[in-house]
Amino acid sequence: MMDLPLTPDSGWNSLYLAGEWTDPGDRGTIAVENPYTREKIATVPAGTEADVDRAYEAAAEAQRSWADQPPQRRAGVVTAALEFVRSHREEITDLLALESGSTQVKGEAELQTARGMMQQAASYPFRMKGQHAESVIPGKEHIVERNPAGVVGVISPWNFPLHLSMRAVAPAIAAGNAVVLKPASNTPITGGLLLARIFEEAGVPEGVLSVVPGQGSEIGDAIAGHEIPRVLAFTGSTEIGQRVATQAAENCALPALELGGNNVHVVTENADVGRAVDGGVFGSFLHQGQACISINRHLVHEDVYDDYVGMLTDRAANLPTGDPTDGDTIIGPIIDETQRDQILAYVDETVDEGATLETGGDHDGLVVEPTVLSDADNDMAAACNEHFGPVAPVIPYSSDGEAIELANDTIHGLSGSVHSEDLEQARTIADGIETGMIHINDQPINDEPHVPFGGMKQSGLGRYNGESILDELTTTKWISVQRESREYPF
Repeated sequence: MMDLPLTPDSGWNSLYLAGEWTDPGDRGTIAVENPYTREKIATVPAGTEADVDRAYEAAAEAQRSWADQPPQRRAGVVTAALEFVRSHREEITDLLALESGSTQVKGEAELQTARGMMQQAASYPFRMKGQHAESVIPGKEHIVERNPAGVVGVISPWNFPLHLSMRAVAPAIAAGNAVVLKPASNTPITGGLLLARIFEEAGVPEGVLSVVPGQGSEIGDAIAGHEIPRVLAFTGSTEIGQRVATQAAENCALPALELGGNNVHVVTENADVGRAVDGGVFGSFLHQGQACISINRHLVHEDVYDDYVGMLTDRAANLPTGDPTDGDTIIGPIIDETQRDQILAYVDETVDEGATLETGGDHDGLVVEPTVLSDADNDMAAACNEHFGPVAPVIPYSSDGEAIELANDTIHGLSGSVHSEDLEQARTIADGIETGMIHINDQPINDEPHVPFGGMKQSGLGRYNGESILDELTTTKWISVQRESREYPF
């Protein structure tokens, strides 16, 4: 695949196993469709359980020698991969538009976060420091080494496929691990085979990375329940994440999970309403709301409720919709019909439950109109479920305590935001909300490579980014040296 352009018809009909592009043979296939036109843009092989076995076995064989490489070698591969991504920016954003329905704004944001994570990962080989400790026993020395975990399995989603694959793959490789990646079946190129191209060009040794596309129903259990990986990194729904965690735990592998969210955007009576609406529009409608950290519920104080609903409705109604390859488009397509129909069902059910449809509620193909629902409450379908679409239920509240209670009335605890010109009030509310991340006078969609990223409750286990992901992908080993004769009690 060397020197091929990064386009949908650039020969993606191969698996990347043990450093080799493997022809599909008699395997089944996965049709990759443009979610806007519904045209088939590529075909990739559907990996089998035998492919998973081969990938993990090759990873186990390659990992030890990769871990023994000097840090500058491992850092150099990640840096070369970063340069490849930088030099192919336009081709990659085009692929993201065609395969995942990413608008230009979303594609650029995804590339920026992916590049930032790669830049951070390139420093990891020089940050894997152990420690020296004194002992309570005379003449004993303690040494604590930090070593790679071993083999890492990665199962990534379709919504931000490049970034959410790269944020596990690049740190794992940098830290001296080998990786087996299963991308989502909707985005097997930008979430999987593209990473194989990137790291192959960067000079990663054979076996250190394998990419096995496939349906989760067919090979998901083989990836998650395999005896070889020591870490399973999964991003996706809470339901599937719980299954992955159970399978990983059966083999004493560490599950690193970033799962669903039901994030709130709290707008207090002391908020700058215009500023809060700016954040609310971005936080609800970036990538059609298909982000685990997007706003799922707008909690707005009754004193500013009408103003907020009016401004949010006007902004939503005027967002450009359509083809994501058009640079002016803000709202592109939902990933597939199943997701679209679920979103619209939540909207219809919420209206039946008594909410008012202020704007939206319809669709053109897979493009769902930006939708605002007023007079909503926490128990309505679009509010109590992670709707994962361009839908903004707006819920009134009357006190800070009620806002906190409403915010916490969910199984999730991933992200959120609070708006108030009174920073003490904002901080008090933020402190009361049970969530892994919260942003004052902003919106929930924030991800920076050096800051811990993850949730509480049923929104996940562990953290990505910075030192946190390095902790997930490494293990410690305690070595003691008794330098003097020791007296024993018997």
